[in-house]
Amino acid sequence: MDFYIIIPAHNEEAYIGKMLQSIVEQTILPKKVVVVNDASTDDTQKIVDQFSRQYPFIQSVFHNSEALHEPGSKVVNAFYKGLETLDSDFELIGKFDADLILPKDYFQKTIQLFKADNNVGLAGGNLYIENDGEWKFEAISEKTKVRGPIKLYRKKCFEDIGGLKISIGWDSVDGLLAEYHGWTIKTDTSLKVKHLKPTGKVYTEASKYRQGEAFYKMRYGFWLTFIASAKLASKKNSLSFFINTIKGFYKAKRENLEYMVSEKEGKFIRDLRWKNIFRKIGVR
Repeated sequence: MDFYIIIPAHNEEAYIGKMLQSIVEQTILPKKVVVVNDASTDDTQKIVDQFSRQYPFIQSVFHNSEALHEPGSKVVNAFYKGLETLDSDFELIGKFDADLILPKDYFQKTIQLFKADNNVGLAGGNLYIENDGEWKFEAISEKTKVRGPIKLYRKKCFEDIGGLKISIGWDSVDGLLAEYHGWTIKTDTSLKVKHLKPTGKVYTEASKYRQGEAFYKMRYGFWLTFIASAKLASKKNSLSFFINTIKGFYKAKRENLEYMVSEKEGKFIRDLRWKNIFRKIGVR
């Protein structure tokens, strides 16, 4: 299956070389890799250029966005800058982060998931972070969910969900919309991707309300937001995260922010979320 990979990168000199090395060592190579240099001021571009000279399928494009690390919108805008440089002659499209080390068979095994079932629209592995010298599952999500840094989409699924939403929460709503359109999500838990920079490490103080904003934009409503916030706060062991997420939800509501999904899609998302909650607590 022909596939393209897009990697947004902002000041990733400490990581991008390791990521690209893990790509060129894959058992199946992408048709093309586009690194979107998002206004980096370090040696990110120099490192990418070194790989491009040796591996012509690795290319780069410059994108001059604001310097502030804005969760969601910044990385998705960079992704679309990379997408603009590609033709439509692909079967899978991937959005990957620059701070990863992929196992050598990542693409091979993920492609197998798509080939085994034509209804699979989104697939990938799991993220692991280093803790006390050991690589442990980054437990801010379920192992059945494919996280934002390591996603491959079937082209038709990507089109059905309307691409990636330019907003915080894009990497949750994409999977929900995929299910809304009848697609299946598959995770190969044997694919352990090393995440060199844990999620949220570079988020600014101004970003603390954005998770609540995401829940609002996905039309969760208060009680789903409350439950999801409590669950995430527990995983992060942070009461302040819970408080800020609830504040962010009400802040978005007061400002009457635009939703990411339609009313019909929102109802499907709420029903699906409640169904999963009831299933987990044994209520049918």
